[in-house]
Amino acid sequence: MTIKLIGRIDSSNANETEAKIALQIGDFKGELTLDASDLEYISSAGLRIILRLKKANPTTKVINCNSEVYEIFDMTGFTEMMDISKAYRKISVEGCEVIGEGSNGVVYRTDPDTIVKVYKSHNALAEIHNERELARKAFIMGIPTAIPYDVVQVGDLYGSVFELLDAASFVELINENPASVPELAKESVKILKLLHSTALKHGELPSKKQEAIGWAEFCRPYLPEAIGDKLIELFNAIPEADTMLHGDFHIKNLMRQNGEILLIDMDTLAQGNPVFEFALIYAAYIGFASVDEKACERFLGIPEEQCKAFWEATVQAYFEGKTPSETDAAVNQIKIVCYTRILHRTVRRVGLDNPEGKALADYCTNYLTENVPKTEKLYF
Repeated sequence: MTIKLIGRIDSSNANETEAKIALQIGDFKGELTLDASDLEYISSAGLRIILRLKKANPTTKVINCNSEVYEIFDMTGFTEMMDISKAYRKISVEGCEVIGEGSNGVVYRTDPDTIVKVYKSHNALAEIHNERELARKAFIMGIPTAIPYDVVQVGDLYGSVFELLDAASFVELINENPASVPELAKESVKILKLLHSTALKHGELPSKKQEAIGWAEFCRPYLPEAIGDKLIELFNAIPEADTMLHGDFHIKNLMRQNGEILLIDMDTLAQGNPVFEFALIYAAYIGFASVDEKACERFLGIPEEQCKAFWEATVQAYFEGKTPSETDAAVNQIKIVCYTRILHRTVRRVGLDNPEGKALADYCTNYLTENVPKTEKLYF
């Protein structure tokens, strides 16, 4: 049941308001929602009504509060004892520049100072709030990131608003100056090493290893039995690590603002061995183009040769000081994890009935069949 709260509720009309609400509720025992979209003010007398409703029906929640009403609930501690949500400002992104798109959402620049990430799911509010909390956690731990400061409604979807004054993505910077690839790769590795040097408490973020074991288990039926069994063993043998991972680290999620590099799109934060991070980086720059040579170019928005060059420069900078054989061994491990991930993703999202999907899945299967037997571990 949804009941509208209208105008002002204070000591002058609290008794009358409570009687009207009681009449509407009657013997109803289900989920009770109080819609505050037309509520202008609520005093302590009104808050006592809400408290009694909450005690009588623990599922009671309040939605669509304006900023002033929400602040009253927040200051009085009601937001800690029950579900109370704000009304969301409505905006349009029609005609706005698209500066990035991923599996979860599309990022628009709405003005020179502001970008909005619009989530593709109609039920994304929990995901949006989770990303905001993850961004705050990363920021507090010293990771340069932009924290969303508002949640907005875009049509029947929801989005997070970020202030990024005069910020340019690495995609824009590379397209403006293709010769900047080596230097930008080095800049990205500084952020990557900062992430990977950030130790977390055990279990503080989701385990990437546990997620990745799921990829391997899913792929087992598509591989020869001995190969599938060994792949599972290799994934299980990767040590758990309390290292922060971004989980979607590429040039579309790196921004330069006033000379500072910022990392955005923090909803994939996890912890684990860096091999998982690099497997997803390799997929973005090279792996998905294993069959369709233009796949990574379409995704990242820079030419294929620059995708490859950015990957090579990233590896060179990250593994600086390692011998060529050590670096090659790490890259081989990365590719095993990468093609396991791509096989899992392709079969689930595209399917084998799609010719392009089948071609990529076959490539992954052949790669794993050939290289898993030659691999002794999947971590560095």
